[in-house]
Amino acid sequence: DDRADRVSRKPKTKRSKRFLESRAPKLTEDVKSAMIMKGGNTSQTITQALKDIYSLKKPNAVLYKKKNITRPFEDSTSLEFFSKKTDCSLFLFGSHNKKRPNNLIFGRMFDFHVLDMIELGIEKFTSLSDIKVSKCPEGTKPMLVFAGEAFDTDNEYKRLKSVLIDFFRGPTVSAVRLAGLEHVIHFTALDGKIFMRSYRCLLKKSGCRTPRIELEEIGPSFDFVLRRTHLASDDLYKTAHRQPKALKPKKKKNISHDVFGTKFGRVHMQKQDLSKLHTRKMKGLRKRRGEVVAEEEGQAPKLAKVES
Repeated sequence: DDRADRVSRKPKTKRSKRFLESRAPKLTEDVKSAMIMKGGNTSQTITQALKDIYSLKKPNAVLYKKKNITRPFEDSTSLEFFSKKTDCSLFLFGSHNKKRPNNLIFGRMFDFHVLDMIELGIEKFTSLSDIKVSKCPEGTKPMLVFAGEAFDTDNEYKRLKSVLIDFFRGPTVSAVRLAGLEHVIHFTALDGKIFMRSYRCLLKKSGCRTPRIELEEIGPSFDFVLRRTHLASDDLYKTAHRQPKALKPKKKKNISHDVFGTKFGRVHMQKQDLSKLHTRKMKGLRKRRGEVVAEEEGQAPKLAKVES
């Protein structure tokens, strides 16, 4: 493997040492970056669409302004070369021709080789600049919403959902604040099409502690149609999702959860000797004068006659 060979080489300078360490495998990988490029033939719609998606993806993206004469579905060596050069595991390729007008290809890499590619055609497009409202700050982590049963039933739509989550999810964070949840990207699968909308969350006064939420469309807006797909095999897909042992949660014995998330613990105890059980002594249960209690085991207590 070329990457392993470079890492195993002994660096000659501190700069090259830092570079090789940044490319070496890590227990927790860095944020996935995307390279956005256009093909040999493009249209104004594709050029603007790539710029708008780059605005949503910044700062974890690289935008190539020059044309790249390549066809990813026929030959992906050019994409793999740029992926290795820029250390990007995601890519977006835009092209336009008579057979496939206004074409976008979303894809991702594994070990600098193409894992998945999904081709979407733009049927309707509204740019960021066409909607005159205030936008979300750069680098805002979006909330992703997927609507439509096709995302849960159809294999190609399932993989498309996974690719879109990888592309737009942003950095992994340990905590969020309410005011920071202001960007929503909504995907809807309906009648063979995919509708992408982008909204800004507005927190309005509601008269109580919880604010009233309103969504304001900020763009870009896409109406996609699914075209060609290049999906990884199940074995390769499983290998790409394999986690290191150090990241896997340790299994705890005798602990289970029900459907509501309630935690139950099983405690193993030895058999108790009830004859030595100490109970609370109550005044009302004391023996009265003149009462005789049978001491034989298994014999019911008898009351003695009291002479007056």
